[in-house]
Amino acid sequence: MHETPETAPDGQNPPPAREGAWRRFREGPWWPATVLVLILAAAAGLFAGSYTYTMANPTPHQLPTAVVGSYEQGRGKAFLEGLGKALNSSVHTRTYDSRAAAVRAVEEQSVFAVFELRDNGRQVRLDVSSASGASVAELLEQAAPAVGKATGVAVTVRDVNPLQDGDPRGLAIFYISLAAVIIGFVGAIQLSVHARALTPLERIGFTLAYALLGGFAIAAVVDWLLGALDLPFVESWLILAFTMFASGMTFTMFNTLVGRWAMLPTWGVMILLGNPSSGGAVSWPLLPSALGVIGQWLPPGASVNAQHTAVYFAGHQHAFPFLVLAGWALVSCAVFWIWRHRHPGGRDKSPPELAPPASS
Repeated sequence: MHETPETAPDGQNPPPAREGAWRRFREGPWWPATVLVLILAAAAGLFAGSYTYTMANPTPHQLPTAVVGSYEQGRGKAFLEGLGKALNSSVHTRTYDSRAAAVRAVEEQSVFAVFELRDNGRQVRLDVSSASGASVAELLEQAAPAVGKATGVAVTVRDVNPLQDGDPRGLAIFYISLAAVIIGFVGAIQLSVHARALTPLERIGFTLAYALLGGFAIAAVVDWLLGALDLPFVESWLILAFTMFASGMTFTMFNTLVGRWAMLPTWGVMILLGNPSSGGAVSWPLLPSALGVIGQWLPPGASVNAQHTAVYFAGHQHAFPFLVLAGWALVSCAVFWIWRHRHPGGRDKSPPELAPPASS
């Protein structure tokens, strides 16, 4: 007498025990938790690696400098070539007719230092600008006198645009921009969790609201409370608010496109790639070349550039960083609005059905 295999209630054969266990695991609460454990471990490694790669050992690659005088004669050429070798980089020289024109180039942030050669190259006056990049100025201050001694050139170093007293390392702008970026997308995450029923227009409006208030709070604490930076308050406030809004809407865009995994691309763009390549902690000539270019097109780099110019180079503001922030904000808002039906939030706008009238 043959035994018949057991069948499921629907009449189909049950899956093998191993397949059933895997299905229960996939459909149970342990599966998303396991995926998150693996993602967080990878994110920790990538986070440490990205910051270590860009900041642990900054090395100059292309260093634009201004030169006044005949640097191709006498010992001037030997000095500049020796400086390039000492810095293990290429010192790009741009000649100017006068020191005033060279200093204007520093104010425009086209160059990072001015070499004024005198006495047929036997004397060099080096004007560095810590406000342009503290790490670059520090390297030049250390390397130039040593190279001058080796090549028989007398080098005099002067800082023509020093950092503010409350920001001796030039990191405060990086910190406030970092705060705006992180709070920007964290705020959008919190709106998606605690204010899920917001309509698309309301979500954009509340993102703008916390960006304006948060940017004001950052500027007020750093300037009025701590006195770390003397900010052009309104301009700095609006830059911070613009940064927070762009960051928040970037998360909202990704939340519309990929749902609950929106944190992954947001973290990648803003934290893993954007902040290390922003030029805030390490000036862009000391970053790997590709990162120095990419960083200027991302919200953290645009925020640092705009804020840096507002604080230290008043009257020489550039449109490019604002266009970058506007581009990210507008594209994010457009994607969110076009595909708003895919966003996990929102509420039904249709009126409730009328109850049937009571019979007389």
